[in-house]
Amino acid sequence: MFDIHCHLLPGLDDGPDSLEQSLLMAEAAIDDGITHVVCTPHCNSTFRFDYERVQQARQELAARLHGRLTLATGCDFHMSPENLAALKRGAALYCINQHDCLLVEFSDFSIPQAMDQVLHEMQIAGLRPIVTHPERNSILCKNPERLRNWVRQGCRAQATAGALTGVFGPQAQRHAQEWIAQGLIHFVASDAHNDRGRPLRLAPAREQVARQFGEEKARALFQENPRAAFEGRPLPHVPEVSEAPRRKRFFFF
Repeated sequence: MFDIHCHLLPGLDDGPDSLEQSLLMAEAAIDDGITHVVCTPHCNSTFRFDYERVQQARQELAARLHGRLTLATGCDFHMSPENLAALKRGAALYCINQHDCLLVEFSDFSIPQAMDQVLHEMQIAGLRPIVTHPERNSILCKNPERLRNWVRQGCRAQATAGALTGVFGPQAQRHAQEWIAQGLIHFVASDAHNDRGRPLRLAPAREQVARQFGEEKARALFQENPRAAFEGRPLPHVPEVSEAPRRKRFFFF
């Protein structure tokens, strides 16, 4: 499996504090059946993204793993004015394996309407935005049509493995499952931060997706689409977006 969203590198953000903890996470990934990991430290107002430092940390960790796990870099790109300005100066540094897929994360407090145009302009510029863990974003959960419109316009979306297994609560689990069924999710990633509460594991979520949606969907979300993003290729599986089912309304007289 390929994990395109993971906070694996030590000392860069709210992920592992030490190389030793990173190694524990990496060993868990190997045991889980993961072969490729994109290390994606935060890029926001709290954690400064330093590409050279990220690459150095990746090289140090890779040297300790002796080729048992393939590591690449990207970032968890928060959609702020400062970040968007930096993106114009060198987008590839922030992208998955320095190709064209960019993980984008939105605030839980506000998503200005102007972001619709920003996502469109990113695509015109040659980037492929991937909306991270929408099932955990309270704004998108309350207004899923925004996500639906972004996907129809060419954006892609990534659900969290832990959401599918209930780690983030029943609402996140329900949204993740419903949005996979509706063709809104193109990847599942760990978004791992440590070796305990948020470990680098995908297999339990993959098994659940295979049971609920079939083996073909599981391969698409955990292997084939993530591999294509890792290699900078078009996604082989882009499902047609379906309308959200209308919920029953009850009238009382």
